[in-house]
Amino acid sequence: MASKLFALDIGTRSVVGIILEEQDNSFHVVDLIAEEHKERAMVDGQIHNVIHVATVIQHIKEQLEEKHGPLRSVSVAAAGRALKTEQASVTLDIKNRPAMTEDDISRLELAAVQKAQQQLLDHKENNNGSHYYCVGYSVLYYRLDSEEIGNLMDQQGESAEVEVIATFLPRVVVESLLAALKRADLEMEGLTLEPIAAINALIPTTMRRLNIALVDIGAGTSDIAITNRGTVTAYGMVPTAGDEITEALSDHYLLDFPVAEKVKRDMSKYDEIMISDILGFEQLYSKNEIMDTLRPAVTSLAAAIGNEILRLNSNVAPKAVLLVGGGSLTPEITDELCKVLEIPNNRVGVRGIDAIQKLTREDHVPASPELVTPIGIAISAKSSPIKYMSVKVNNQIIRLFELKEMTVADALLAANVSINRLYGKPGLAMCIKVNGQDIFVPGGHGSPTEIFVNGEKTTTKHPIQNNDVIELIEGINGEPAKATIQDMIEFNEKRTVYVDNQPFSIEPSFTLNGQPAEMKTTLQDGDVLTIETATTVEQILNWIEKEALLNQLRPFTISIDGKTLQLPSFNNVILINNQPVKSYFQIQDGDHIRIQDKSNPTVLDIAEHLNMLIENRIFVTFQDEQLELKKKCFEILVNGQPANIMTDIRSGDTIHFLPSESSNWIYQDVFRYSNWQLPTNFKGTFEVLRNDEPSQFDEEIFGGDQLKIHLIPATVTHTLQKSTAE
Repeated sequence: MASKLFALDIGTRSVVGIILEEQDNSFHVVDLIAEEHKERAMVDGQIHNVIHVATVIQHIKEQLEEKHGPLRSVSVAAAGRALKTEQASVTLDIKNRPAMTEDDISRLELAAVQKAQQQLLDHKENNNGSHYYCVGYSVLYYRLDSEEIGNLMDQQGESAEVEVIATFLPRVVVESLLAALKRADLEMEGLTLEPIAAINALIPTTMRRLNIALVDIGAGTSDIAITNRGTVTAYGMVPTAGDEITEALSDHYLLDFPVAEKVKRDMSKYDEIMISDILGFEQLYSKNEIMDTLRPAVTSLAAAIGNEILRLNSNVAPKAVLLVGGGSLTPEITDELCKVLEIPNNRVGVRGIDAIQKLTREDHVPASPELVTPIGIAISAKSSPIKYMSVKVNNQIIRLFELKEMTVADALLAANVSINRLYGKPGLAMCIKVNGQDIFVPGGHGSPTEIFVNGEKTTTKHPIQNNDVIELIEGINGEPAKATIQDMIEFNEKRTVYVDNQPFSIEPSFTLNGQPAEMKTTLQDGDVLTIETATTVEQILNWIEKEALLNQLRPFTISIDGKTLQLPSFNNVILINNQPVKSYFQIQDGDHIRIQDKSNPTVLDIAEHLNMLIENRIFVTFQDEQLELKKKCFEILVNGQPANIMTDIRSGDTIHFLPSESSNWIYQDVFRYSNWQLPTNFKGTFEVLRNDEPSQFDEEIFGGDQLKIHLIPATVTHTLQKSTAE
């Protein structure tokens, strides 16, 4: 036998009463009556005048009772526009903590939801958390150390962050519904949410694994619900809907609001529409002409809806968008919405009641998208009505509004359990000034609160049932910060180094608040600690009182003709483990330090280093012997005393180069460098040759010249003279 269902859709501008019959999992629309409010009794989905709304309900009920008999109970819906959405993020310090667990992540999400709830309450005068139910929430992102990450599970780092978008329903919405029904002599048989009602009518459970947006475009607001992964993930509302389009028509053509509403509806039926303005003038307009007027308003409406869909869906366009409600008939709204979401035109569609599976209707009931929500209310209230459950949280009885599968987290939110109670408080930190720098030492992390449901230990994600008993055993607070001087040093506290193969022990010294202290001394908040130690070659040689070795490392400096010069190439060299280093090199435990002394340079070494010519030298060949001719360019004084080019120079010495008188080399100079002499008993004459050309002993010579004295015996000379005489 068919069972009869009575449902009411109590909207901002009108109330729709509907009678459905259910038989063998199919539904038949028997009757439907719609009646507009006589005055503004509803605002944003909430009943502001219970008496006036109850009067409209009573009138609809009486008309239906005349045809279908007594009606004692009814299914209703809380308006989607009454839902409140808040976005919030929470950051948790996870430094020095074990890897994140599922329960840690759940508690972090719960903290974000609780923060969203607090943000919602901050907007209201009555700051009472029990006045809102959390309908659901979606995680927008996780972050680890400020970098976005897909999942925090098993992660470690400095900080973990989650941002959620949470949806809440004011309790007063439900209470005002109950009050209006009671005045109309009706009992609430079932309760649902308008977005859930539309989804239950149009989107079967099997389709909810798809990412779909359902938009109910009403008169004053557009309600949005998002499905994904088998459930409803988010709800939202924009305060823009069909009335915006009607007002655009009214303003442009000077129309009374009801007339403008009729013109808007006629656009879906006719290509030409007769418009009569408030002055009584009538004119026939084409649909395209009117559309040109409406396009800015349609574009604005599509932008508002599309942007809210993206926000609710983590800035990602859904796979498809279904439009219901009277405002869904707005011309070109589907095309404009596709542009905003950047999806193909065939992914946005308007759905009427003919799209509801296993539904039939009487002939007088139109297949309008306006009726999807009223029918969905009746179906949802029957198939999945919202119920109340009672649970006990630490001996406090909490009533929960079952909008979804309820978990421990929902009970904690309803009981106003602060997220701070889910972890022991961290221990007090302390600040130590070390060598003038503030160092913060954190206290210990608190242990998490243990959660028990009916005596069994569980997590915040655990589902709960009616009459469950939830107990919280609060975590232990973290220990205050503790540290010793040893904890403040970053290097090995004791090292052994070798200087010229002699071992030396290097240990830091400590001054705490002006007094000498030991490494194991316990520190207190506000202490001033000075740590002195040696880490570089220079510091260590000073530390072990080997300043004399440091003196050997001073730059090699001399004065030449009154000008002071540093000559690094003659500096002594520091060797660490036989490798040359600088004085600021960091020493490690076991290193060997040695100063490699360089031998003192000579005057000649320094002159060559400075590219000075201190001797005039040439090479010539004399009598087939190569000779080096040299003479001083300077007289040399070292520290005021005569010196030569082989005199050793020490750092700090003063050198003067006094130019000598110089003359060009002449032939006869070679005799000072050669042992050649005329044969003892030589009789005859000789010929002076330079490069095989006749020359003289006072003639200038140059490097590379071939010099020769050609001897002419006396017999040869006599023969030559006789020959000449003849």
